[in-house]
Amino acid sequence: MVGVSALLLTGCSGTAEPSGDKAPAASGDAKTVKAGDRDLTLKIGTILPQSGALAFLGPPEEAGVQLAVNDINAANLGMKVEAVFRDSGDTTTDTATVSVTDLLSQDVSAIVGAASSGVSKTVIDQIVAAGVVQFSPANTSPDFTEYADKGLYWRTAPSDLLQGEVLGNQIAEDGNSTLGMIVLNDAYGTGLAKSLKDTFESAGGEVVAEELFNEGDSNFAAQISAVTAANPDAIALITFDQAKIIIPALVGTGYPGDKLYLVDGNLADYSKDFPAGLIAGSKGTLPGLDVGTLGDFTDRLLEVDPTLKDFSYAAESYDSVMLIALAAYAGNDVSGASIADYLRQVSGGEGDGEKVSDFKAAAKALADGKQVNYDGFSGPVTFDKNGDPTEATIGVYEYKADNTYKRIN
Repeated sequence: MVGVSALLLTGCSGTAEPSGDKAPAASGDAKTVKAGDRDLTLKIGTILPQSGALAFLGPPEEAGVQLAVNDINAANLGMKVEAVFRDSGDTTTDTATVSVTDLLSQDVSAIVGAASSGVSKTVIDQIVAAGVVQFSPANTSPDFTEYADKGLYWRTAPSDLLQGEVLGNQIAEDGNSTLGMIVLNDAYGTGLAKSLKDTFESAGGEVVAEELFNEGDSNFAAQISAVTAANPDAIALITFDQAKIIIPALVGTGYPGDKLYLVDGNLADYSKDFPAGLIAGSKGTLPGLDVGTLGDFTDRLLEVDPTLKDFSYAAESYDSVMLIALAAYAGNDVSGASIADYLRQVSGGEGDGEKVSDFKAAAKALADGKQVNYDGFSGPVTFDKNGDPTEATIGVYEYKADNTYKRIN
């Protein structure tokens, strides 16, 4: 099946030489782990969605960040981490810019976020200019792979080149010959749509309709009419929470609710939004492991935020903070430049290191002068020269009669 765990991204995330002032490829020689007593205070800011079209992703991402901070501080091994939470909003507002300005004024070393690729594009230059690390747990646009970021932009989420491939193959394998798409017109939506279309058509299918809409739109009648008029076997919705409006309207035209395909931007619990059975049998993709099966981790997330119903990108957010902290610990320095210099190394991207999966074990190994290779709750994390993960898991999910979803592959 196509949703195979730990798919290698070599060739998927770009193999061309970095452009602009992107950090050069590493030499392969591991940097010396800095010796000496560590008494480090690390301040991390977040720009995660507390409002806007991706607000459903904010709670699990912020819970992942806070849980990592709690675990690092509980280890009591010479590092104290403080997280400052701010809203990213979406691209219809300047919330992210205001939040980044505030965080930079507080001298944060790194900023976790944004969730939206489009939002990250509005603030990446501001963050890079300040010499601060930007680390997204959820950005999937291929545009960031070779962005001129001075080596300061990193992510634990894979490029949409992979998610589009998995989804396109899944739609074809399900026996669909024609496909319609309703797509958010931003870096995330159009990038994922292109990958999906290329894969589906390479598998012998045909995209018969592709309708765009803009962030902030609230009426999708024209897009729905155009796509259903083409009578496709399946329809892919590459949206954020606009799916709450589009799906009932689409099914209301008579289009079957089990022929819809969703993506990470809208794969959510719709049990309180839709009538029972509305989308039973529809499918979607989501990068990362099924956090719901990671019992202890899920339980601890719920201790941080008992209201959590969705765990999307919680593991990636947790691992983002862990990697930032380990890079600071390895370099014995909380500056953005030093953190960026060690991030690839602590992920195992510059050669073998001792396999570690928690801060306590990793910090002890680093204090002993050893190299480490961190793999976390989101799975193996090994960065390439562009700050992209070289391995990733893309899960395929199916909706049940109560409009919640379960992993099927």
